[in-house]
Amino acid sequence: MSVAEPRRIVLFRHAKADWPQVPDHERPLAERGRKDAAEAGRRLTDSGISFELALCSTATRTRETWKLAVQEFPQRPKTVYEERIYEASPGELIAVLNETPDDLRDVLLIGHNPGVQGLTDVLAGSAEGDVHDRMAGRGFPAAAFAVLSFTGSWKDLEPGVATLRDYWAPTD
Repeated sequence: MSVAEPRRIVLFRHAKADWPQVPDHERPLAERGRKDAAEAGRRLTDSGISFELALCSTATRTRETWKLAVQEFPQRPKTVYEERIYEASPGELIAVLNETPDDLRDVLLIGHNPGVQGLTDVLAGSAEGDVHDRMAGRGFPAAAFAVLSFTGSWKDLEPGVATLRDYWAPTD
């Protein structure tokens, strides 16, 4: 693929987690989270994006979110469980994405807030239609995702280079 062709990044926050007496990294999904993760998977499938790579935090709640969401996909992308995504800042997430091979076009990152929302805000130099207003009105609740696009090499991904194309969040 040419670096002149648009690339897409979907930033996906894990679904609603439960709060049992376990370390934060080991928190599982709540019942509502399991339902929302599957619905997010259906919405991602409806987007028509054929993901070539999924980068997923190693936390239990992100792995469970991904397992439920990907069941809705017509084809499972290559999945890399990346411990650097857990508790990552937007800058740290950009560093992970900068390592993506340039032959890949569409990447899904499953992570946590505040990093996922912060990365969306940092990357989006512009937005289509009312997408930014919808996201600003809802914030980035559990199981929400944002679709961004940019042109260039993954190594060139930096603040302000992307366009916010779509946003979805489950209804309460």
